[in-house]
Amino acid sequence: MELFEAVVLDRLVKQRGSTEGNLRTLTAVVLAAILVVGCGSCDRGDAIAAPPLPRRSDTSAPSPAPATPSAPAENSFQSSGPVVVENQVDVAAQRDGVVVVIAADTGQSVHKGDLLAQLDDRELLSDREVAQQKLDAIDADVKNWEAELKVLQSDLERAQKMWEAHIISKEVYEHTQYNTQADQYELLRERKNYLSQQAALHSLDLELQKTQIVAPFDGVIARRYLRAGQRVEAGARLFWVTAMSPLRVRFTLPERFVQKVHPGDLVSVSSLDQHAPAIHSARIIQVSPVVDPASDTIEILAEILGAPDDLRPGMKTSIRIRDVR
Repeated sequence: MELFEAVVLDRLVKQRGSTEGNLRTLTAVVLAAILVVGCGSCDRGDAIAAPPLPRRSDTSAPSPAPATPSAPAENSFQSSGPVVVENQVDVAAQRDGVVVVIAADTGQSVHKGDLLAQLDDRELLSDREVAQQKLDAIDADVKNWEAELKVLQSDLERAQKMWEAHIISKEVYEHTQYNTQADQYELLRERKNYLSQQAALHSLDLELQKTQIVAPFDGVIARRYLRAGQRVEAGARLFWVTAMSPLRVRFTLPERFVQKVHPGDLVSVSSLDQHAPAIHSARIIQVSPVVDPASDTIEILAEILGAPDDLRPGMKTSIRIRDVR
């Protein structure tokens, strides 16, 4: 603007002697310059006085609320252990034999005494039949000796009366007496033979029972180790049978829990192999009376309450118990 004013004044000096028309022209130019200068000053003042516009974020976004501290975690101790059952055994063969029948398979539920497999028992059945016939023969001998003894006892009574009446000699009376005693001994011997044969027959019955592999308790067959036609020896594993209840967990606790946990206390049990496992309650039923010196821990056995569907024998579980620190 200062440069523009200087130019206008210079033009006024040079055209001082011009005509009246030129003077009007210069006057118009000066007025225009004054208007321009005034407007420029107004613009600069407005720019200085105007307050800064607020940011959009200052008006639309609320200030964050202060964070609330979370509640402290429960004072508990976590351990782990497997799910176990008391009744879980390998059913083994009690005698040598050939498997002729398989009556149960893996996954099948069984009750105590149900037939699982059968060994060949034909030879034993034949031996038992012979033993039974011999027992019947001895029984007949016993009855015969009992009848003969009754006759001799009757003769002895008559001989005693005759001897007392001096009808027969003492030698005849004593002879009758000795015969009666001999028959008594024979009867006693046959009775013992009968008992011995009864024991032999019972032994064969036991051997026949050994040819029948039966379930020792209610449960489920977890594994089968035999096949039809296989010859097995005494002691060989045939089936693995496990009960399904009651379910228990076996775990260990640090030495500081000695005298702090007791049978009847409750713990929480959940599976380790599930994404969102259910939590079950278990009651402690056994606390080891000694501390393992190798690990400085005590062993605990707890029984799970109810009948949980998500737990099976052998599964790994997480056990939580109130800490005693």
